[in-house]
Amino acid sequence: MSLIYWDTMMFAYWIEGNLRFGPRVKAIRDAIRERDDRLCTSVFTVGETLAGPQKKNQPEIVNRLLQYFRSSEIEILPFTLTTAEVYSAIRAQYRVLPADAIHLATASQARVDLFITNDHHLQKLHVPGIQFISGLEGKII
Repeated sequence: MSLIYWDTMMFAYWIEGNLRFGPRVKAIRDAIRERDDRLCTSVFTVGETLAGPQKKNQPEIVNRLLQYFRSSEIEILPFTLTTAEVYSAIRAQYRVLPADAIHLATASQARVDLFITNDHHLQKLHVPGIQFISGLEGKII
């Protein structure tokens, strides 16, 4: 069983039904379930994912997302003081955006097997604590 981290865009593609990436994300999600892998993300992702429906005044979507994030289908990882230390090192070494550093630090602290992002810059990084960083192209799982 692998621990697989999704950054915010994976959820956005899936939830919004993105025509280009949505089907691929859904296929990955289905494979995660079939393999009995564990899907995880940062508590930061929850806030980012809820922002769109909040802006559009869509309380039903906000509630549905909160139910999903509170379910056993996904593990929500915390951002702790130790994660903040890792965050600062990632920001210093890789010069990534703050949001990306939050995702990477959280995933690193959880020692994820696979970090999935559609950010090509992040896919090139080798972050201690993260076994693989991959995009949506090719065979992921």
